[in-house]
Amino acid sequence: MLGSPQDAEEAVQDAFLSAWRRLPEYRHAAEFRTWMYRITVNRCLTVRRRRRPPPVPLSAVAEPATADAWSQPARSAEQDAATAALSRALAELDAGQRVCWILRELQGLPYKEIAHVTRTSEQTVRGRLFRARRPLQEAMGPWR
Repeated sequence: MLGSPQDAEEAVQDAFLSAWRRLPEYRHAAEFRTWMYRITVNRCLTVRRRRRPPPVPLSAVAEPATADAWSQPARSAEQDAATAALSRALAELDAGQRVCWILRELQGLPYKEIAHVTRTSEQTVRGRLFRARRPLQEAMGPWR
């Protein structure tokens, strides 16, 4: 969500501190995991609102060297370009669509939990995912 590992680590650390302070407020009405996702998503959205420059693209982050087929220069360049394309496409989505897509596709959360985390209905989550997938599919079409 933040485009920078350092910003993400800082946001997660802030989220854990916030959760620790707000632990007495936890109502057990939702799973603890969902409650933590909500705190973390809120922290990330706050960081994004305060930050005006564009995030660092994922392609700028160095990948550790590996001995598999992806370590070949051509494959590595192709993967970097695909990652950059995905990063640009995600940056074009509105925040609600981006959050829903990340929670569903990267974190594997079910619609019900995403709805709870985003404080929306399951129908809203489904709509946001539908609207997010189309531009992402178009942007990533050349990489299939």
